[in-house]
Amino acid sequence: MQISTLQFQPRPIPTLFLLLILLPLFLSLGFWQLDRAQQKRTTANTMETRRKLPPLIVSEQPVTAEEIEFRTLSVSGQFVPAGQLLITNRKHLGKPGYHVITPLRLQGSNRHLLVNRGWVAAVNNHPPAIETPTGPITLSGETNIPSPPAIELEFDLHNSILWPFLTLENYRAWSGLDIFPFVILQSPDSPHGFGRAWASARPGEGMHLGYAIQWFAFGLLSLALWLRLSLTRLSSLVTAKENR
Repeated sequence: MQISTLQFQPRPIPTLFLLLILLPLFLSLGFWQLDRAQQKRTTANTMETRRKLPPLIVSEQPVTAEEIEFRTLSVSGQFVPAGQLLITNRKHLGKPGYHVITPLRLQGSNRHLLVNRGWVAAVNNHPPAIETPTGPITLSGETNIPSPPAIELEFDLHNSILWPFLTLENYRAWSGLDIFPFVILQSPDSPHGFGRAWASARPGEGMHLGYAIQWFAFGLLSLALWLRLSLTRLSSLVTAKENR
């Protein structure tokens, strides 16, 4: 009669693959998702706090985008139609269209502020005529920092006013204007705008927490599998020797 006992004997290949490669990878991905969740939580708290503040009047005073992101601004000046762009592939209620980006030259200044005036529908897959006043106006809107998509497609800045996305760097290179480091999403009650149903939901952290749990579970599974493969039954080894 043989008594089965287990002996801990780590094997080189499972140790290398499961313990030294997969486990650190899964743990790092899990902590990265926790960090992303914290970033979303911080952004959401900042958004809620700043949206409750009274409108800030834009002036020549230098200001960073991070300081006033999500703040409501009030600005006076004149639109510059020559610097107007249309951002393509924007949908509203399932219909294709464009976002209208128009620079506003501040009153008594040479600085410009880009205004997203909202959504306009495409006409037979072509942009419609855009009415842009040239006289003095005052409008308000929430600050926004545009960013390129995850996969940034190259396009010619100088051959068309139809752009797939907006970045401030590209706009400066194209227009040569001195612009503020943010864009205003024009408020629905401000004049001379178009369709303005801006997303206002609180950034969610739940997705990142779910991904973190998933990666940590994969790490735990890798550790459990490595432990299982590292245990050897001594009775099986004895039997194998006796059969030789």
